[in-house]
Amino acid sequence: MGNRDAFAAIADPTRREILDLLRDRGVQTAGEIAAKFDSVSRPGISRHLRVLRECGVVTSFREGKTQNYSLDPRPIAAIRDGWLASFAKMQTSSLAELRKRAER
Repeated sequence: MGNRDAFAAIADPTRREILDLLRDRGVQTAGEIAAKFDSVSRPGISRHLRVLRECGVVTSFREGKTQNYSLDPRPIAAIRDGWLASFAKMQTSSLAELRKRAER
């Protein structure tokens, strides 16, 4: 993993779309990924893929001349189960307080 974290990966809407694509379709070539983005150049997609690799949320491997990418969901799950989980606890306690008020 590079010096970036999964928060950097999900900070950009194009990168989130790439992650969605890999989640939904599994392994994709760089060309298949780039073909899904009319408004982003191939070099732009390549830069996004590099960031995603550096963040550890995608892995890549070469088959002949083809570069393949797949999702590694572990860093995103760590965000969900770590930092974001603290907000879920806050939401649950807020709902419990709202229920108490409504029942009064």
